[in-house]
Amino acid sequence: MELRHLRYFVAVAEEKNFTRAAARLHIAQPPLSRQIQQLEEDLGVALIEKGSRPLRLTEAGQFLLAHAKPLLDQVRELRAMTQRVGKLERTLSIGFVASTLYGQLPEIVRRYRERYPQVEVTLHEMTTVEQLKALKEGRIDVGFGRLKSEDPSIRRILLREERMMVAMSPGHRLAEREGSVRLTELVHERLLVYPKAPRPSFADQVLAVFSEANLAPDQVTEVRELQIAIGLVAAGQGISIVPQSVQGMHHRNVVYRDLEDKHAFSPILFSVRHMDRSPELENLLATVYTIYDDLGIPYERETL
Repeated sequence: MELRHLRYFVAVAEEKNFTRAAARLHIAQPPLSRQIQQLEEDLGVALIEKGSRPLRLTEAGQFLLAHAKPLLDQVRELRAMTQRVGKLERTLSIGFVASTLYGQLPEIVRRYRERYPQVEVTLHEMTTVEQLKALKEGRIDVGFGRLKSEDPSIRRILLREERMMVAMSPGHRLAEREGSVRLTELVHERLLVYPKAPRPSFADQVLAVFSEANLAPDQVTEVRELQIAIGLVAAGQGISIVPQSVQGMHHRNVVYRDLEDKHAFSPILFSVRHMDRSPELENLLATVYTIYDDLGIPYERETL
């Protein structure tokens, strides 16, 4: 049994179709079918129920799939780390969700570059879901995201919990008073959530805050990204719930108010490949904590 056999088998199992799996693997279907047949002959068991439409795995096939996927993730992780270690030039590729760009991320990157000028740093905007895929494929080395999810090949360090706020136009009835806003005052508003895809995302975190308070917004409109949501808020087309750091996106037609609800927080997560303990990542995490200390931002320190 070779790694390519496992890779082919996982593609067939996930696609539930040999034609789609062959297209995904960029090979012809007959060779793919032969590879799966060779794998079954090598193991001495059937992995796919004969004649099933759509394709169904046998009990042995389900067992193999459950163990093959994390094994292939580890191989990709090992490949990416070995390539980075072998390079003479030190590099650090960072994925980030848009909202972190209005918080401390620019200062983190600036200070890191200042302290470690020998490391080439690149930045890539992507959702948390996209970051997890990019980490496993070796396209980025670390992600700053907001989504809590379980993946044994990815390690997540909670940097801090950031308070959510309500963004609204200056003429909105709730903008005319000072102080915080209650969720109960927002259920009849047109709520703009982002991003529209991929899901789950920050949009689901916002809706979960309402759900935990036993509330449901009357009108929910999904938009592609944060900047569109803020633009529509400025145009008086609704309100949006955003992380506190988004106040850094100054717009003369948008005001922000605190949310009173105790659940109205969004995590900021530092995500890396599970086995990755490179000096570049350790130094980046240390830089984050140094800036939090300087700014008096509460957090719980972890190590890689």
